[in-house]
Amino acid sequence: MSIKIGILGYGNLGRGVECAVKQNDDMELVAVFTRRNPEDVKILTETATVCNVADVEDWKDKIDVMIICGGSATDLPKQTPVYAKMFNVIDSFDTHAKIPEHFANVDAAAKEGGHVGIISVGWDPGMFSLNRLYANAILPDGNDYTFWGKGVSQGHSDAIRRVEGVKDGKQYTIPVEAALKAVRNGENPELTTRQKHTRECFVVLEEGADAAKVEEEIKTMPNYFSDYDTTVHFISEEELKANHSGIPHGGFVLRSGKTGWDGENKHLIEYSLKLDSNPEFTSSVLIAYARAAYRLASEGQIGCKTVFDIAPAYLSAKSGEELRKHML
Repeated sequence: MSIKIGILGYGNLGRGVECAVKQNDDMELVAVFTRRNPEDVKILTETATVCNVADVEDWKDKIDVMIICGGSATDLPKQTPVYAKMFNVIDSFDTHAKIPEHFANVDAAAKEGGHVGIISVGWDPGMFSLNRLYANAILPDGNDYTFWGKGVSQGHSDAIRRVEGVKDGKQYTIPVEAALKAVRNGENPELTTRQKHTRECFVVLEEGADAAKVEEEIKTMPNYFSDYDTTVHFISEEELKANHSGIPHGGFVLRSGKTGWDGENKHLIEYSLKLDSNPEFTSSVLIAYARAAYRLASEGQIGCKTVFDIAPAYLSAKSGEELRKHML
């Protein structure tokens, strides 16, 4: 019996989820929900239905897990709690400072509806979070370091596109090479947010927009740009399409620690990702956690969860016996 998946929002992330469902034999996509005219949205899955988001309640008993593919800036804080009352849900909420608040809202809604909600699923937060936790548990005497990029941040790009006067834009997160080298050398540097990364924005303005005002609003945006050295380039729509149409990303999670009675031995744990497509990789993580949500719901669990709460075996389509035989 296949897990019936719904997708809410059909942008880059939603399209990635559709492709990821195809790679998982225990799942099927049954419906895509959009705020646009459904007739204008062309999907790849011939057996799935495209619906207006206004009709979502009609599908409450036809979908096992709804994957919510909105942006973290304004969509997910509203959408995930609403839909957690109707469905088991997964989202990729990535505003780290607001995760506790988002968790509380989704937890209350999921418990009210008797469903499971798993939030902040992706690679950071998500896979990077797990590696930070594992490394902290293994090397308690040490320091954590996370570097992102070089790559396009979907959340930050979405945030700059929502600035008044911006027609389109992409944002690149770039590690400061000297800082990364110091960590790998075991120097355990004390690094501020600004010392670890820079941010580079490529922006297409709406006709008549005030460039100086747009630049100021981007550079002072809390939780996104205010704590970083940020460069804003204003370019043409043609240049954006020609030079910035891809969505690569990646990064590194490191923990430098010591063991021994006197801390005489040094260790470095490093987990890294190099991604051709940020949304497609994120979508693949979402799908694995959709399987977990389905299994938890089948066991009668309710409420909000994060990646910290999910046992690894729940993510895999393989049985416990297969996992122990081939992966342990």
